[in-house]
Amino acid sequence: MTEPQDPENSTRRLPTADASPPGGVLEMDRSASGSAHEPTPAPERTGGRAGRFWSGRRIPAALVALIVLGGAGLLLYDVAAVRADHPAMRWRRTAADDLASRHLDDVWILAGSALAAALGLWLLFLALTPGLRALLPMKRRHPGVRAGLDRTAAGFVLRDRAVEVAGVQSVRVKMGRRRATVRALSHFRELDDVRAELDTVLGTAVSELDLARPPGISVHVRRPAKKG
Repeated sequence: MTEPQDPENSTRRLPTADASPPGGVLEMDRSASGSAHEPTPAPERTGGRAGRFWSGRRIPAALVALIVLGGAGLLLYDVAAVRADHPAMRWRRTAADDLASRHLDDVWILAGSALAAALGLWLLFLALTPGLRALLPMKRRHPGVRAGLDRTAAGFVLRDRAVEVAGVQSVRVKMGRRRATVRALSHFRELDDVRAELDTVLGTAVSELDLARPPGISVHVRRPAKKG
């Protein structure tokens, strides 16, 4: 009959790992569990199409609403006054007489028609275009979240990156929606070397802005103008 073993003593008799090799460095085989220790890159997530931001057009809408409201109110008051056996307003009698006596080829008739057509086309243009040209849409990473970057701020980022290039004295950046024009002055180094490095640096900077439609880069490098 055997005696029951002490759990503590049985735990001590468990097999142990071999001692570390000479030198004190214990190497670990990661071939079987490499995926458990090395983080895998997360797939790029998209939250939908990143379209341009639409302007509210509050000022044009308010002006049109005020004009229509004022004209309709004035005309309604005049019609109600005529129905109440009061004479029509003088401006309406004058306008009716002028329209009755003028021909369609009259200069004032053509000018007024052209002005009305131009205003109508302008309102249609405002209604069909998004506006907010100074706001560049960024890539959508999450559904329901939209982000934009001001063109001026994007130009400042490119300018700050460009002035860090060796040999660049000053930089001017004109940031557009489709193209960024960079004009740099280089007071030493070869112009071709400066231009090549600017292309690389600015290309990286544009990709880091994470814009939905990254603009193209146009780099111009020249020497400063000689004084005297």
